[in-house]
Amino acid sequence: MNSQNVKRLTRETVDEPSTNLGKNNSKNVRFRREKRAAMAQRGIRSLVVAVAIPLSLALCNVFFFGSAEGYGAVSSSWRISKPFWFPPLWALHMTCVASSFLMALSAWLVWADGGFHRNPTALYLYLAQLCLSLAWDPVVFRMAAPWVGLLVCSATFGALVGCSRQFKEVNPIAGNLVMPCLAWASFLAIVNLNLLFL
Repeated sequence: MNSQNVKRLTRETVDEPSTNLGKNNSKNVRFRREKRAAMAQRGIRSLVVAVAIPLSLALCNVFFFGSAEGYGAVSSSWRISKPFWFPPLWALHMTCVASSFLMALSAWLVWADGGFHRNPTALYLYLAQLCLSLAWDPVVFRMAAPWVGLLVCSATFGALVGCSRQFKEVNPIAGNLVMPCLAWASFLAIVNLNLLFL
């Protein structure tokens, strides 16, 4: 009998910690799920803010400075000799806004991975690119200064190359999202060159 009591006691003492461990484990799992859900909500909020600010700046830029003064309304003879591959003004503005969206998304990916904290140069390059891309519309459309617009496009292209390199070190997807923006900045430089000689 004593041996049976000992076996039962050892089983109970062995089983008790496992049941306590099971209860603690389920609490830990629930706590981890709640923590992940809270982090996901914060991540979505930060994504919305990180994309909304540059996007709204780009839309305001198009609204206030996006007239055709420096692009298609220079003279009536220029309209006739305008190259066929020049995008319409609405397509140009839509692509500038899309480029701003892609850059904001890639910058958020870098920020989420802690890239701006580890390497502040990436942040400075992103802000330089944002300011330069916002400066292009007023320079070309309001001031009708294609030479200055070409300089702004060249500087934007340089900032985008720097962003691409810095972002790829932190997050390869963010670096790849910059590539369409690089292509767009190159195309804008070609448009500016043609505005100079027309």
